[in-house]
Amino acid sequence: MSTELTAAAILSAGNLVLLAVLTYVWVQNYRRFRTPLVAGLLAFSLVLALENAVAIYFFFSSGMFYASDPTVQWVVALLRGLQFVALAFLSYVSLK
Repeated sequence: MSTELTAAAILSAGNLVLLAVLTYVWVQNYRRFRTPLVAGLLAFSLVLALENAVAIYFFFSSGMFYASDPTVQWVVALLRGLQFVALAFLSYVSLK
């Protein structure tokens, strides 16, 4: 696996950690407030966690459809990094 795809897999794992924290916070908030907004945030975190888990699976299995193009590998790593930054900001404000 290339350096870019390894970085993308590590970022996806980091995303899963942040999503686990967010899910925990939002489950606690939903139990307390029972609002549709918190339910929506909870659904968002679960769907995004599933997407990251599937991405990790594909990074380590099947010959990867990204494997032959270095530009695509770089873009995939960049997008995973941007997602990590977005989740870090969301985690920060959710934990405040």
